[in-house]
Amino acid sequence: MSGNGDLLVVRNLKKYFPIRKGVFSRVVAQVKAVDNVSFHIDRGETLGLVGESGCGKTTLGRAILRLIEPSAGEIAFDGVDVLSLKGAAMRRMRRRMQIIFQDPYSSLNPRMTVLDIVGEALHVHGIARGREREERVKQLLERVGLASRYVNRYPHEFSGGQRQRIGVARALALNPSFIVADEAVSALDVSIQAQVINLLVDLREEFGLSYLFIAHDLSVVRHISDRIAVMYLGEIVETAGSDDLFDRPLHPYTEALLSAVPVADPTRERARIVLTGDVPTPIDPPSGCHFHPRCPLVEKICSEVPPGVTDAQNGHTFRCHVVARQFPDEATTPVESAAP
Repeated sequence: MSGNGDLLVVRNLKKYFPIRKGVFSRVVAQVKAVDNVSFHIDRGETLGLVGESGCGKTTLGRAILRLIEPSAGEIAFDGVDVLSLKGAAMRRMRRRMQIIFQDPYSSLNPRMTVLDIVGEALHVHGIARGREREERVKQLLERVGLASRYVNRYPHEFSGGQRQRIGVARALALNPSFIVADEAVSALDVSIQAQVINLLVDLREEFGLSYLFIAHDLSVVRHISDRIAVMYLGEIVETAGSDDLFDRPLHPYTEALLSAVPVADPTRERARIVLTGDVPTPIDPPSGCHFHPRCPLVEKICSEVPPGVTDAQNGHTFRCHVVARQFPDEATTPVESAAP
């Protein structure tokens, strides 16, 4: 969308959670929640991130912001190595990187007023205090579609959609450049979802924001995203422009996801692709391609060698041995070992 260069670059990011047992709490296994993920987001661009529940979407978003510390990899934000920042330097970086949480009920402190919830960051970062802070919070409330007179109310006095608007106002308080929207509309009614999505689109245009928009509803993701990344068991298996992904899915997992999206036209039928088996555990993911135990195209090589990243032109990339043969002239980049 922007063409002004990368704002966020993530390379080979991993987040493993140790499983400990015994009296001495020895590490006996690792939950490989995010396993060697790489992508970029341009200035003013929205990257949609989709996948089944438990595939690592939320963990990836929080690891980028260092709300949880990554196990390995690189994160560059506007050319700055985020993982090297400490103390005050990381605090300054947080002004530019914010998050909208999934649950508009548990993400707001019930004992704090809207003024304190939205204005807390302004106070912590020394941007505004007292009357100035109150005026700034009122402006933010009005910008997200709430009356400024609500400034002294508590979260229980609002509906779910209104609470999520408060969460959006809180994310905007420090004038960030980048926002992780973590399932920001999944807990809302469909009509309210549309309102919040349109608000996020308007804010992106007004403030030049970039989003990592995490969701499981592909229809919503297509509406707001410039590009979409598909995640499976801790890995990104396909990335493409929004329309390109829907018109020309290349990875078998993406095809299966899209086949489950309802079609608005009652006269049009779509063949449903039903995947066999259960999602493997991230504690012990399958060798080779993680998707191979459920893949209808599986071959011997799929269980033995992790597929590299193939570029099918126009930035449409995917990881699949079998489909890559359809693009013999395109280079396939090997991926590094997923070992911790």
